[in-house]
Amino acid sequence: MTAAAGATMAGGPDVGAGGALAVVCGGGRLPGTVAAAVVASGRDVVLFPIRGWADPAVVAPFRHHWIALATYGRLVRLMRQEGCRDLVFIGGAVRPALSELRLDWGTVRVLPRVARAFRGGDDHLLSGVARIFEDDGFRLRGAHEVAPDILVGEGPLGRRTPSARDTADVAFGLGLLAAQSPFDVGQAVVVAERRVLAVEAAEGTDGMLARVAALRAEGRIRTPAGVGVLVKAPKIGQDHRLDLPTIGPQTVDGVARAGLAGLAVVAGSVLVADPQEVARRAEAAGLFAVGVTPPPEGS
Repeated sequence: MTAAAGATMAGGPDVGAGGALAVVCGGGRLPGTVAAAVVASGRDVVLFPIRGWADPAVVAPFRHHWIALATYGRLVRLMRQEGCRDLVFIGGAVRPALSELRLDWGTVRVLPRVARAFRGGDDHLLSGVARIFEDDGFRLRGAHEVAPDILVGEGPLGRRTPSARDTADVAFGLGLLAAQSPFDVGQAVVVAERRVLAVEAAEGTDGMLARVAALRAEGRIRTPAGVGVLVKAPKIGQDHRLDLPTIGPQTVDGVARAGLAGLAVVAGSVLVADPQEVARRAEAAGLFAVGVTPPPEGS
């Protein structure tokens, strides 16, 4: 932590419009990517990395305060101290059990609302937590709003493009993700020749791809290597300020190990960490990575 991050003071400046952007950081590279983009735009940024999730090397270049999970009171106090009204949640996280949380008094105050938020899927949980922040006067922003370059655009990342068979699998996968949206399950599926090989659940995309690779090694998946696609899309009706699907270089590596042809994501609704490296690894592995336009809702 920086020396300034360790400082305390009674009260704090007004948290009105403008001021520094608060970035609450989970794991992975995206928190640093977002912070760098905000700084480049001319706005101050203060990171609030969560212990056990955030990477110290990612947050080190920026002004930051380390926080423990479920210390809502401390987080609010520090954001007000720093003059932050707007905040962004970004980065990987593992959903804890409610019984594992070690609460401060600020969290105890909102505990009944937190408990209600836990009774549902991830989108339900995150939306409930967001409303708590908003009721305390903060304004939640999407990472893509403050750093639009992290969104996957339409078209291929690299030179490779999907075949007609791949395109049919992508459409099938998007239809499945749309159909399961009301159940607040996952944001990714693996489809091969219109057969569902895996649906993302609590293990996340990387875990799902590892499962596909294991099933292939065990002979449970008999489709040839180079057939099948990973498809990622946000849930229909999802608050895009929260938990947009993400891909990165490790996603490409997982697709390669799973023996698939490539990956397709919804353009303008999926975040990408290090797009140049994603394109390079996809090219090296003989895979396609593409942003696609989904069919209209209800079609």
